[in-house]
Amino acid sequence: MQIRMNFALGIPQFPQNRIRNPTVNSVQFQPSPMDQPKKVVVCGGGVIGVCTAYFLAKKGAAVTLIEKSNVACAASGKAGGFLALDWCDGDPMEHLARASFNLHRSLSQELDGPQSYGYRSLTTLSLTVTENQSRRPSTTTTTTSSSSALPSWVDGPVHSPKTIGTHETTAQVHPQLFTRTLIERAVEKHGVKIVIGKLERVEVEGGRVGSVVLEGGEVVDADAVVLALGPWSSKLELLNSQFRVSGLKAHSIVFEPREPNAITPHALFLSYHPSNRRAPLDPEVYPRPTGEVYVCGMSAEEEVPDDPEEIRGNEESIAMLKTVAKTVSSHLGEEGVKVEQACFLPCTDDGAPIIGEVPGIKGCYVATGHSCWGILNGPATGAAIAELVLDGHATIVDLKRFSPARFLRRTRA
Repeated sequence: MQIRMNFALGIPQFPQNRIRNPTVNSVQFQPSPMDQPKKVVVCGGGVIGVCTAYFLAKKGAAVTLIEKSNVACAASGKAGGFLALDWCDGDPMEHLARASFNLHRSLSQELDGPQSYGYRSLTTLSLTVTENQSRRPSTTTTTTSSSSALPSWVDGPVHSPKTIGTHETTAQVHPQLFTRTLIERAVEKHGVKIVIGKLERVEVEGGRVGSVVLEGGEVVDADAVVLALGPWSSKLELLNSQFRVSGLKAHSIVFEPREPNAITPHALFLSYHPSNRRAPLDPEVYPRPTGEVYVCGMSAEEEVPDDPEEIRGNEESIAMLKTVAKTVSSHLGEEGVKVEQACFLPCTDDGAPIIGEVPGIKGCYVATGHSCWGILNGPATGAAIAELVLDGHATIVDLKRFSPARFLRRTRA
């Protein structure tokens, strides 16, 4: 497959694919009226921090993004990139997810998402897979069979297929390319500055944020600070004194299948029954427009290392994912493994993200705890934080239920 390179950041761009773009519900952001641009420091170069920096700068703020390693070096570069309109309906994230799904559509039009970061809609299936059962007979067609609801490349011992997402309700992006494309646009068009350095502390005077200090002593002045540190949030004393963000270690493999043209855009959510275990597993399979296939699962809570570059996958978990892949499809043999990796998802004690102003510190905001929905909810989170910082309130989504003050109230109670 021929891929164009964007030499500014070394970002590959996809050839155009046949993609159905539903009607876009976009949100227009007008620059806030300010005599002098508000200086905002965003700490964290994952999808939440980058989306926040993008929408802040688009509204007229002077934004500096601080990242310890590289943009999208952790979960935002190693996630699946799956998007769902209504899968969070009925829980606190319902309105956030719906708003963000629609923002992904409008951003895709603005940034040429199909070409630059693989945005496309897709069909999503749930399947039950049982090891040691006979494999389905292979077929020559690459279309979905109406009788089985299965694409031909899914030729393993699968049964009970069910459509759980359509082209109107589920989509995908390549998460690393999405995040880096967005920050590239923020830098080139809206003047965002990127500083590579480790956040040491946030300086607070008289109950108001004044600057951030980096390892080595560099000081960056700020009228407002946004802490989008993902699973590293609890390593900052200012935050861990108010709430806990734990890290859920998730594993993934990227395959280059033997016949990439045979892989159709069907995301798979599996109930996988191994021959040597009692409890089923719940791995996921996402084909990508590049022809690659991403397989993830096997998660467990672990201590988050200080440096994202130190994260390594557990051998047993990676081996299990390889078994899952080759069981589901003969196209996903071990010889096609391109990448073996792991990342940490930021999780909160009540399962809802933390988005809002830090209690007792004016001008200090936090955005973290999105768990497996970080890529989906990045745009609406960033847009809402931008409104909160510059306008004093968010209109795109009600942030009250995500306020960090909820943990303070529970402690007092």
